[in-house]
Amino acid sequence: MTAIALAVLLRTQEPRAASAGARNPGLLRAQEHGRATVFALLLLALLLAACARAPAAVTFHDSGYPEHLSDWGLYAREGERLVGRQGVVAFAPVTPLFSDYALKWRTMWTPAGMPARWTPTDAFDFPVGTIVAKTFYYPRSGDAVAIGKAPPLSATLDTRGMRLIETRLLVRRAEGWVAIPYVWNEDGSDATLARTGAEVPLTLAPAGMRFTYTVPNQNQCAGCHAQDNRTRALSPIGLKARHLDHNGQIAMLERAGYLAGVPASRPAANVDWSDERKPLAARARAYLDINCSHCHAERGPARTSGLWLDAATEDPRVLGLCKPPVAAGRGTGDRPFDVVPGHPDRSILAYRLESTDPGAMMPELGRALAHREGVALVARYIADLKGACEPLVPRT
Repeated sequence: MTAIALAVLLRTQEPRAASAGARNPGLLRAQEHGRATVFALLLLALLLAACARAPAAVTFHDSGYPEHLSDWGLYAREGERLVGRQGVVAFAPVTPLFSDYALKWRTMWTPAGMPARWTPTDAFDFPVGTIVAKTFYYPRSGDAVAIGKAPPLSATLDTRGMRLIETRLLVRRAEGWVAIPYVWNEDGSDATLARTGAEVPLTLAPAGMRFTYTVPNQNQCAGCHAQDNRTRALSPIGLKARHLDHNGQIAMLERAGYLAGVPASRPAANVDWSDERKPLAARARAYLDINCSHCHAERGPARTSGLWLDAATEDPRVLGLCKPPVAAGRGTGDRPFDVVPGHPDRSILAYRLESTDPGAMMPELGRALAHREGVALVARYIADLKGACEPLVPRT
């Protein structure tokens, strides 16, 4: 008998039992015992249904789109904690991509004995069977959400006082990486497949700023993760040496059997954008790299803009200094160059980062709000640049 059928049976017997019990107290006691038994069976059926749906270990699906995040078996729910199952490890880039002030819990799992291969600049080469997960969440503040501080790196997420929004999976199948978005239910017990995306109205405390948090649909995931415009194949953004080579993460991944081929001598990694002890230019370049270079790079979808913002680019012109835009329009904010040294207020780059106009803002996806602290950092970086741009000569 299903849980639903048991519930229906219990409800339909209540009026009949009350009438008969009024005439026969012994019968009433028996019926109460019967209802208690039915309730116990109902509870057991619900528990069995939940257990049947959630696998007890990580389960890789080589095709299709499982309906629930729990179908992958990545996490076990222990009270108010999500605990990564055996083999699940956490990671975090030194500078995170901005997503409307959401906190992010990043984990990955690879098949035993199949480590990723080190690459110096691109995403590590992960084996078929890899599952990369990123959960977006906020601290609660009454009915609103608040800006929080990322907790220490851990394969366990304490969800007390947290509003879980979505979890995005990037799954390495035989045909390549596949993006699969899931949206969490209100009580945070599970997340449901959302291939068409979702919109979540939120209020950001303490200012009471209302905004719509957008979960990208499956096709939109390629807007950032298709980083090579020649192949349009998806790949991870944060799982690159320059983003992960900090706080011993590379060594941790080696010890865990997740990464092989790591050279003893490695290029310098990006710095933490928020670490004011680091040089201003290094912090701004790290911020622009993680937020912009998946498109604005030599092989990226925005390569034809001539503005490349990856960490390896050194040519000042390609970094935007005194470079006029390829295309005019409202995206320029009526500013003449991508970057005007000493003048963030005249630079297109600063304008697009601070804009929330869908036709002008950059990045185009993944945010509804401007990142005040990130915009301020880039503005300081531009203000600190030396040089001057020659006025543009109008074409005749």
